[in-house]
Amino acid sequence: MDYTVLQVIWWVLIGALLIGFALTDGFDMGACVLLPFVARNDTERRVVVNAVGATWEGNQVWFVTAGGATFAAWPRVYATAFSGFYIALLLVLFALFFRPVGFDYRGKVSDPRWRGFWDWALFGGSLVPALVFGVAFGNLLQGVPFEFDADLRSTYTGSFFALLNPFALLCGLVSLSMLVTHGAALLQLKTDGAVRARAARAQRWAGLIGLVLFALAGVWVATALAGFRVQANGTAVSAAGAWLDNYARWPAMTIAPALGLAGAAALSGRRSGTAGFLSSSVGIVGIILTAGFSMFPFVMPSSTDTAHSLTVWNSTSSPLTLEIMLFAVIVFLPIVLLYTSWVYKVMFGRVTSHAIESDQHTLY
Repeated sequence: MDYTVLQVIWWVLIGALLIGFALTDGFDMGACVLLPFVARNDTERRVVVNAVGATWEGNQVWFVTAGGATFAAWPRVYATAFSGFYIALLLVLFALFFRPVGFDYRGKVSDPRWRGFWDWALFGGSLVPALVFGVAFGNLLQGVPFEFDADLRSTYTGSFFALLNPFALLCGLVSLSMLVTHGAALLQLKTDGAVRARAARAQRWAGLIGLVLFALAGVWVATALAGFRVQANGTAVSAAGAWLDNYARWPAMTIAPALGLAGAAALSGRRSGTAGFLSSSVGIVGIILTAGFSMFPFVMPSSTDTAHSLTVWNSTSSPLTLEIMLFAVIVFLPIVLLYTSWVYKVMFGRVTSHAIESDQHTLY
């Protein structure tokens, strides 16, 4: 297969893995962020925890697979990102530790202080990754301060606190509101009574906030943020408005920001149940595709030396590696999708307060 075609295919596949992670583990994170606010007593909190408890472990596979695929398909990107974003990624990793422990340990002791601690652990372990992932994308859009030496060793010249700049924090809030909205939409599908009513209110507010923030980020990118483009001679340069080039070149790509805005706008209304969950999913797909379409073919642009920017064309593995991985995807991805669909079908249904109160041992 042509090498260029393979490179584009793997750009699409890694994007699909990120979308799959946001659509599945995203609602787990969103629901856990909402845990202290939509549940007022222990029974209601157990309703929320069990609404995501049956599938959260399987959902994290998307995240692990995306990381592995990035390592295999874009090794230079993986190495540069993990060295430059080291502290931020460690923060995400330590936050994620609280999730499995929180799910499994929360119900071991009936003391309210014990359960309250793990409730807030689940909250923090979900809020931090949701925020940091958005901050990371915000920094990618601005360019990351790194360069390579003669031996292709990357040197990161920034700092952890430099990552927390205004535009990156705005992107972090877009990510957080996006996942909180998705979590609220799931809770409306999986719960009833007071929890469902509070989740509906949370969805409307998070959807409205997400709509405003996503639109504000778009205006910022279009008017005040320097993007990157590849010139005809193959060199990368930074220029104002460069992140809009692909939309002018391929107008069909404008469907992505339109979906992001439409999904958020629908959720700021009174959509609930299946319609609300589908609207939330559409919004997530649109927002992630907007970032991907804007940056293509860049994966990790360099603000220190644009010539060292990592793109789809200069950071991928060998053709043989990409072909072997593609064969594995063709064989195993349908299997994963089939058993995942089966699990969701088996676990479908509402978690009620009555079910929680009648089962104090096997449920979380």
